[in-house]
Amino acid sequence: MLFVENNTTFRSKVKAKFNSQPRKNPPSSNNKDKAKPTFVSPISLPIPAKSSKKIKEISKFFKKIKKPSLKKSYAQVSTNLVNNSNISNITMNTLKIKETFPKLSNEKIDSIQKVINGGNAKPKPKINMTTKGLLRKQIIIPMLNKLGKRFTRDFAAHITNINYILKNIKSSICVDYISSDNKSVSIMTNNIASNSDLQEIKKYVKQSLDDNNSIALSRLPQSKSYLKIVSILYYVNKSYSRISTEDIEHILKNTHIFNEIVLASRPRIIKVSSKSDMAIVWINIWDNQNSNNAKKIINRRFNVGNIVTMVRAANMNLGVPQCKNCWKWGHLVGVCRIQGSKCAKCNGPHLTDNHWEFVWCCKANAKSNPPRFKTKKGEPCPHDFKCLNCKGSHTVDSSECSFWKHHFNREWHTKEYTHFQEAKRESTCSNVSEARK
Repeated sequence: MLFVENNTTFRSKVKAKFNSQPRKNPPSSNNKDKAKPTFVSPISLPIPAKSSKKIKEISKFFKKIKKPSLKKSYAQVSTNLVNNSNISNITMNTLKIKETFPKLSNEKIDSIQKVINGGNAKPKPKINMTTKGLLRKQIIIPMLNKLGKRFTRDFAAHITNINYILKNIKSSICVDYISSDNKSVSIMTNNIASNSDLQEIKKYVKQSLDDNNSIALSRLPQSKSYLKIVSILYYVNKSYSRISTEDIEHILKNTHIFNEIVLASRPRIIKVSSKSDMAIVWINIWDNQNSNNAKKIINRRFNVGNIVTMVRAANMNLGVPQCKNCWKWGHLVGVCRIQGSKCAKCNGPHLTDNHWEFVWCCKANAKSNPPRFKTKKGEPCPHDFKCLNCKGSHTVDSSECSFWKHHFNREWHTKEYTHFQEAKRESTCSNVSEARK
């Protein structure tokens, strides 16, 4: 009886365990009416297309970074080896200095190291021998001062005639204005002239002046190169006669080195020292800004008699300029503060060309004793001149002036002007003191 009871109790427990789970109800007719769930795909919707600018901006971040090539050239390897060897030498030198002088500071060791390596060595001075020329939009015709003045009398007619000729040639340039100098006539144009334009303008100038010999070739503005000829004898013969500029020009014409070279000014001869018999000749040549003409003759040698001379480059020394408006030294016309212009002969407030019309000594005067006749234009004036700068008996633009003789020595000019200003102050102070008394 006990076994049965126990058996029944075990079965009842198992049945109770399985019967406790809820049974699934069979599908009924009511479930068919319910809405079925919508199907959601795992793939997202397509992204709208972007503009080309945004694509370029984004593509920058995805570019592949090019790795530098491991292969090196022979030159790169050699430079690296040299740099490494230099570094090792520097460190060895610093260690040696530190061992020999242990009490030295690091700053002093660095200064010693710079001296050993040549860090404080000054670089070689660069020679600036070529100047920058004028604007290329002009044509320069070298001629005498008289011909230049005669040509510029009817400048308006010349401008119209030259423009008419250039128009017939179908040239791209036209003349704006004409100006004259003591040595040349410059014709300003709106563009750079060609070789055909230069030839036609030269033909017209020759026809208008009826002078073919005294008019040189028309050319465009050029730069100047400054050179010097070293080791030339200052005395020509045993009679100790000095070498002249004409002798130098004759020598340069006869040497084959200077065949294609044109001098911009007359050569200047300077003695090396007061006790020497040698001289240096300074020459200025026409050149371009690349100094191609100067490079042809620099470090070239040639014979002057029995002595071999050499051409070297020289630093450009433009000298102290002289104003053509007030005729003082130290500034140009564009910076001059005087309104109007002064005469180079009498320092009067008129042009030099109008000196014969404005000065009393050149005008006729029948009442004077003896009577004075009018001096014609171009003839020498009867009165003596007085230089504005050196107070000598010559015109301001004369080569006899001491200021002109020292126009390459700026220190001399500064000393003279300071002395002149001090003398002027003293004279004004003395005049004021006398007036007060």
